[in-house]
Amino acid sequence: MNVDVDHLIAAYGYWGIAGVVGLESMGVPLPGETVLVAAATWAGLTDQLRIEFVIAGAAAGAIVGDFSGFLIGRQIGFPVLSRYGHHIGLTEPRLKLGQYLFLRHGGKVVFFGRFVAILRTLAAFLAGVNRMPPARFLLFNASGGIVWATVFGLGGYVFGTSLHHATGQLGIALLVLGVTAAVAGVIFLRRHEQRLLVEAERALPGHRG
Repeated sequence: MNVDVDHLIAAYGYWGIAGVVGLESMGVPLPGETVLVAAATWAGLTDQLRIEFVIAGAAAGAIVGDFSGFLIGRQIGFPVLSRYGHHIGLTEPRLKLGQYLFLRHGGKVVFFGRFVAILRTLAAFLAGVNRMPPARFLLFNASGGIVWATVFGLGGYVFGTSLHHATGQLGIALLVLGVTAAVAGVIFLRRHEQRLLVEAERALPGHRG
């Protein structure tokens, strides 16, 4: 989805930054990080935007958007998978395994997912589908959103377009690492699925979300 970033920032200011970041966090394919860096760069070059409000708008959009995605996953995703998941191999024990893994490691996925392009649009929804406790989600969601907005906001403010080029390369590197980790995770789960299923049942006896 193409977005005229300069026009968006000029026309809507802080609300536009928060809106794009929020929609991206809900799963809409929008360039939230690009908008943040561009707005921060503009704040560094002109007096039309204040960097603290740019960061605050991006952080607020990230937190609210992620929580909306979390609620969608929690209200719609899990019931749908519970009813129809067996058609694609997602049996009830495997759904419980997903909840168990998110219970143990979901905080890392939510926090660091904010810095990886694909996970940025999926992590909150997956956390909701896998019934991550809302309070735990909010803690890591808010932490990740604030750190992400501050790092990229201040980076854009100080370094401008050079940071944008560097973050593009970093994003590709993180994506490759993320895919590699996902493949390794799938291999690990296949090899240890039975043991993990037993651990999940022990941790969540009779639990159906």
